[in-house]
Amino acid sequence: MKEQYKIPNHVAIILDGNGRWAKERGLIRSMGHKAGSENLKKISKYIFSKGVKILSVFAFSTENFKRDKDEVDYLMNLFVKDFPKLVKKDDDLKIVFSGRRDNLRKDVLKTIDDITEKTKNRTGHILNICINFGGRADIIDATKKIYSDIQNGVINIDEIDEESFGKYLYNSMPDIDLLIRTSGEVRISNFMLYQCSYAEMYFPKVYFPDFNKDEFDKALDVYNHRDRRFGGINESKNN
Repeated sequence: MKEQYKIPNHVAIILDGNGRWAKERGLIRSMGHKAGSENLKKISKYIFSKGVKILSVFAFSTENFKRDKDEVDYLMNLFVKDFPKLVKKDDDLKIVFSGRRDNLRKDVLKTIDDITEKTKNRTGHILNICINFGGRADIIDATKKIYSDIQNGVINIDEIDEESFGKYLYNSMPDIDLLIRTSGEVRISNFMLYQCSYAEMYFPKVYFPDFNKDEFDKALDVYNHRDRRFGGINESKNN
């Protein structure tokens, strides 16, 4: 009997290669970010149509502020312009944002807050947009919140375990099943460190603006050929 095709519950994508995509076409880097933003709208819809419940995307890291000011400003303007387009009246997509609010412009924060408010009661798929995000910062900030709650008698230190700790992260999310980084770079670059402990990782060489339906299907195929043991042993494959 053919083994059932597995669909990951939580997919995460590091949206890499936008700048190189533009450079190879003789364009400025900002045009690559624009193409990547357009692709996110298309590919996220397709990913959810395949049965994925949660999609987390690495849109902007805490370290990205080190980039050229013009590029950072363009990205912030793009966020303000394009993020609201992800909100559709006729779907049930809940959009959440993960990351620090420090250093983000007021118009970016307003956009984030408006989208969060508009979609907070939706119960369908979840799009988790990580902006001004760092995996280590996520863990540090969670630890500070836990310390504060212990000091204020909200919780007892003995109540802290892996499950409860996860609830103190920017957003309480189930573990990532499939982590994809486009562009061929083979590293996770400080992305959702707590949640990707047992994630299957896939590093296609295609730049994100070209990461289309066929490319995601390839990622699903790779995922289905992985032997997920979570530290155990698959007896059926070790006889």
